[in-house]
Amino acid sequence: MTAHQELETFFAKYDAGVVRTARAALRRLRQKFPGATSLVYDNYNALVIGFGSSERASDAVISIALYPRWVTLFFLRGAELPDPHKVLQGSGKIVRSVRLDRIEILDEPAVRELIKVATRGSGMETGKGKLVIRSISKVQRPRRPRAVKRSQK
Repeated sequence: MTAHQELETFFAKYDAGVVRTARAALRRLRQKFPGATSLVYDNYNALVIGFGSSERASDAVISIALYPRWVTLFFLRGAELPDPHKVLQGSGKIVRSVRLDRIEILDEPAVRELIKVATRGSGMETGKGKLVIRSISKVQRPRRPRAVKRSQK
């Protein structure tokens, strides 16, 4: 199975809306960074696809993560980024994020500027651009939202 085929099996675990947003985000990021190496981690909590200049995880600059109800764009050195429009979420010492409730968020000027600044000098514009499956967790949280039980009256 190729890496692209394996990624498709990971997507199949999610609801269509989450996959639609993730595919659109991947398309846009691959167009913008054709030389990026995409590292895939099908982890316990989420499916994560990181973008960097090599197969080393430490070279990843941005990533997207699929959760049961949404997709998040992560800036792996986000705490260092200027964020005058206050779009970054999180309070950790390193990582910040933007929830992609709709794909158009990637087109917002503040988010485009964050991506530009975060990836400046990353080397992702050039290179071969490949997809690498790095890890698959044997135990995973459910990939689809749990049904909410309605109280019976």
